[in-house]
Amino acid sequence: MELNLENKVVIVTGGTKGIGEGISRSFASEGAIVVVFGRNQQEGDAFVADLKESGGKAAFRFAEMTDEANVKEAVDRTLDEFGRIDVVVNNAGVNDGVDLGAGVDAFRGSLEKNLTQCYSLVHHCLNALKQSRGNIVNIGSKVAETGQGGTSGYAASKGGMNGLTREWALDLAKDGIRVNSVIPAEVMTPLYERWIARQPDPEGDLKAICDSIPLENRMTTSQEIADAVVFVASPRSSHTTGQILYVDGGYTHFDRRYTCG
Repeated sequence: MELNLENKVVIVTGGTKGIGEGISRSFASEGAIVVVFGRNQQEGDAFVADLKESGGKAAFRFAEMTDEANVKEAVDRTLDEFGRIDVVVNNAGVNDGVDLGAGVDAFRGSLEKNLTQCYSLVHHCLNALKQSRGNIVNIGSKVAETGQGGTSGYAASKGGMNGLTREWALDLAKDGIRVNSVIPAEVMTPLYERWIARQPDPEGDLKAICDSIPLENRMTTSQEIADAVVFVASPRSSHTTGQILYVDGGYTHFDRRYTCG
């Protein structure tokens, strides 16, 4: 299917690793110009060089996403070079384990890292998105729906992201801007690999997790998340907005007894 993304300018935050890497590569494979926002210049430059070597069109912008001035500068530089912004993918964030015992300052910090920075980026891209009648894709988490335990800041942030998805979809419909959210559940990213390796029984714990995923008893791949993001951002999904799409093999909403009974 031709997705009509050739030369569309796509900002992907945290786009060099894990799910973000998959998203960046998928957009590049469709001919989009991928502009990765991140805070590791060396890593970003190497990733962009690799994309270009594979025939993709890409650029890196240094951006500490919690620094609004830094975000605005990265957006301005993107517009200076490419003249437009068609898609914003809010992917950067971290499940930082800020729980009820961490205190208010830590909670505020978690919201800054996982939610406020998304508002900041969209705010500074808004005029460009209005001009292009572009769209926004937020990368959420099942934690907003299920909880996890021990991660109040992240859960609140991802719940807030779902709320912003629907608020922005309504608010920006008059401008022709679509806004959707894609929700992963269990995806084997480098961060997840490190987490599972720290568990008392990594192999057994991973099997238990996979056994609880109804469809095929396996984890979702980064590529499957990326493909959903790229499709929903494309003109082929032109009447889809305000949707929260769970790409999770049925993990979030199916009764656990289905797999664990």
